[in-house]
Amino acid sequence: MQMAVMISLAAGSAAAQMPSVSVHEMAVKEYGADASWFERNIPFLEIDDAEIQGIYYYRWKLYRSHVRQIGAQGVTVTEFLDNVPWARQPFTDLNDSASFHLMEGRWLRDTRIANSLIDHLYSGGGNDRHFSESIAAATEDVTLVTGDKRPALRHLDTMQYIYNQWDDHFDRTRNLYWVEPLSDATEYSIASIDASGAGFTETPSKDQDHNGFSGGYAFRPSINSYQFANAQAIARIARSAGKMDVSEDYARRAEAIRKAVLEQLWNPKLQHFTDRYQRTTNSVTAGEFIRGRELVGYVPWLYLLPPQGDDYSSAWKHALLLGELGGAKGLRTVEPTYARYMAQYRYDAASNLPECQWNGPSWPFQSSQALAAMANLLHDYPATEVTREDYIRLLRQYTHQHYLSSGHADIQEDYDPDKGGPIVGMGRSHHYNHSSYVDLVLGGLIGIKPRMDEVLEIDPLITRDGVAPIRYFALEKLAYHGHEIGVVYDRDGTKYGRGVGLSVFVDRRLAWGPGKLGRVEVSLAKTALTPLRGMPVDLAVNVGVTDGPLATASSNMKSGAAMQAIDGRMWFFPEIANGWSPASEDSAKESWLAVDFRRSVTLRRVEIYFLADGRQIEAPPAYRLEYRDSAGWVEVPGQRQSPTKPLANGENMVRFPAVKVQEMRVVMTNPTRPKSLRLLEFEAFAQ
Repeated sequence: MQMAVMISLAAGSAAAQMPSVSVHEMAVKEYGADASWFERNIPFLEIDDAEIQGIYYYRWKLYRSHVRQIGAQGVTVTEFLDNVPWARQPFTDLNDSASFHLMEGRWLRDTRIANSLIDHLYSGGGNDRHFSESIAAATEDVTLVTGDKRPALRHLDTMQYIYNQWDDHFDRTRNLYWVEPLSDATEYSIASIDASGAGFTETPSKDQDHNGFSGGYAFRPSINSYQFANAQAIARIARSAGKMDVSEDYARRAEAIRKAVLEQLWNPKLQHFTDRYQRTTNSVTAGEFIRGRELVGYVPWLYLLPPQGDDYSSAWKHALLLGELGGAKGLRTVEPTYARYMAQYRYDAASNLPECQWNGPSWPFQSSQALAAMANLLHDYPATEVTREDYIRLLRQYTHQHYLSSGHADIQEDYDPDKGGPIVGMGRSHHYNHSSYVDLVLGGLIGIKPRMDEVLEIDPLITRDGVAPIRYFALEKLAYHGHEIGVVYDRDGTKYGRGVGLSVFVDRRLAWGPGKLGRVEVSLAKTALTPLRGMPVDLAVNVGVTDGPLATASSNMKSGAAMQAIDGRMWFFPEIANGWSPASEDSAKESWLAVDFRRSVTLRRVEIYFLADGRQIEAPPAYRLEYRDSAGWVEVPGQRQSPTKPLANGENMVRFPAVKVQEMRVVMTNPTRPKSLRLLEFEAFAQ
């Protein structure tokens, strides 16, 4: 895929400008139905690596698919497309993935999505401590990109409340937090397998739910790094709020955790940060280190916890060695020297497929943490065990992991680090949203280093030469502190004809370069951030409450499908079924789906989403909106459909003069059999 980026000098001006790329035309050509959402929301990237560019846009498509409308609370972002039993009901979200969602979502031009998620996490109960988390730190990271402190400031008190709730996992003698690996979202890690005794026997126990699935309470690098980062974030946010006593308190807490991690979780024998057992079992003793290296040992660098210097950076050589954490097809969560490396303990009861484990498989969740930590190491620490070429190589490896053997992009839960390919491969795993990628490209590879002052700092992790060097990239329409940023690199000046090297544009005018690759700082004019109107509320949505809107249909392919069309979830991936289709025996020329709002509402806009799978399902040839009045169903007057021809796998918007209704329906012309239609989502708005 190629994006035509045009860069030239402004006629009659000594200042270079970055003219607008035809973003809409490019998006329509390359990404079809995603174009309108992409154009409104994302920074656009062309880069000299087809897989990185392809997965960059796939991950934005994935992110959009996980944004769930939840009514008056705005939106949340889900981890699994479909519901899973351990998700928080009725919203089907999980707090362990929320930090990833904020780190990815902070790059959206429409800041309301990330800000609405922050509100949901802190005022809607989304951060329920189901799992360990670094949500306060990620919230601050959102503000570093947007330049808007208000979403963090308004939740400062709740941040402190949730932070202090973790006292039930705090050892005041050690100044360390402990957690069960299961509650760290990493079941069957070394700590839990060995604490159960399963790590010391060759035959997996038949009691597969208790031989490492739970237990293994330990002082872990993860939760302590999260709490360190959360404390630092609260300290800085409190300082911005003028609450110096709170700021000083949390700064002290952060430094106490840092000292404890360095002194107690650094394993001199393994030259790595590792777990230490918090309690004794028949197999392990409290205070002992676990007996192997895990990828989680790199999480401290994700938050700049280790001091600068070489005392700790020796740990990074293990990520590069194939016999250690550096698998041939992906970073390993545990080294092969561990006695129970890749031993399978747990299987899905329904399918008998291998279930998720953390005793060696490669997980995008932790691979993306390690890559972000490596980017920090390269940006903020002196020369270490790893190079920028290592980062690009591992980013490419992680990028390739997104593709199935068919060449189809579909990120899943965990992978075989030696052979490649997903391990789980179950229905729930398709297009799994518990990792980062966009952040690794923008913050790591391109090197945008967000900060709170009015300085744009860029340090690309790209070298001019090396193995398969990246010869060019162009990043456009990046929203940063109220400015539009563009970054262009052209190794020899032949790609864009704008000069050799790196150039930085602010508000479409050249601010720096072209010059050599390296760290660049550009002063920005302070802008007044224009408050956006609140997130539009989908009045049709029902996330699963008894008193919400109801959906009925002319016929149903399956029970409950009509309600799926107003559940706030909408994706264009046919691997996981969603939405409503008419019954296969329905031979009528038209079908309809109606929404009873169960109260009088005033509407001006409806959005409708249809699926096409390239085989049996396609968009209807035509549709119209009707509402019920005292005489029955009548057509909504003045409705303007955009696009005029129904679009599959994209946004169909209908605008009309304000109409007060209690019931509205969409009437669709059925495709010619044996084809059928699938209505994924019906959304209704007052504005």
